[in-house]
Amino acid sequence: MKNSLLILTGAALLFTVGSAGAAEKTPQQEKMARCNQLAATQNLKGDERKTFMSDCLKKESKLGNMTPQQLKMKSCNSAAGEKDLSGDARKTFMSTCLKKSA
Repeated sequence: MKNSLLILTGAALLFTVGSAGAAEKTPQQEKMARCNQLAATQNLKGDERKTFMSDCLKKESKLGNMTPQQLKMKSCNSAAGEKDLSGDARKTFMSTCLKKSA
């Protein structure tokens, strides 16, 4: 009986210690979660997602620290630049791009 109680107490203690350590995320795990969330907000799939995740997780990358809104703005801004838009055409494009990405 005494051995059973000792084993049960030891198991409970190990479970408690293991659970506490698992709840705390490392900075790399937190960055991975942010990058994953950002990739999901952009509906990225396949190679596009792999490239984004790789860039986001790089040590010098600032993407992992951007909010989803900042990332949308960056993405739409790049798309507008690729299309050589300016003036009212750029404003309209940016407005539409930011609304549909929401």
